[in-house]
Amino acid sequence: MKIYFSGAIRGGRQDAQLYQEIIAHLKNYGEVLTEHIGQMDLQEDNLSDVQIHDQDMAWLTASDVIIADVTVPSLGVGYEIGRGLEMKKPIYCFYRGEKTSAMISGCQDFKTFKYETLEEVKGLIDGVFESMG
Repeated sequence: MKIYFSGAIRGGRQDAQLYQEIIAHLKNYGEVLTEHIGQMDLQEDNLSDVQIHDQDMAWLTASDVIIADVTVPSLGVGYEIGRGLEMKKPIYCFYRGEKTSAMISGCQDFKTFKYETLEEVKGLIDGVFESMG
């Protein structure tokens, strides 16, 4: 299974370590195409914005499922979710805190889960993949 993990990059790197842990857990279920999102010192300087877009769209197209952390508001994550929805990909969004965007939590075409801890999100991810059977 090819997994596209989406999380805020330019919107803030405060969750990079958490992303790294989530990505490590996702590897139990398949190949994570966007493993670089968990890197603490993510370097985008050697790629143009067009190259980043095209590379990410190729990975999104190749993926079997999209897992997104939508805790930190991000235009890029929202764009990826929207494009994934157009492609009819299964999408699962996870967030910490009281609320996430109504455009995410209100969409009935994918599932949204609230979590507070790393262990909790791992359990939710396990449930997602178990239900996909």
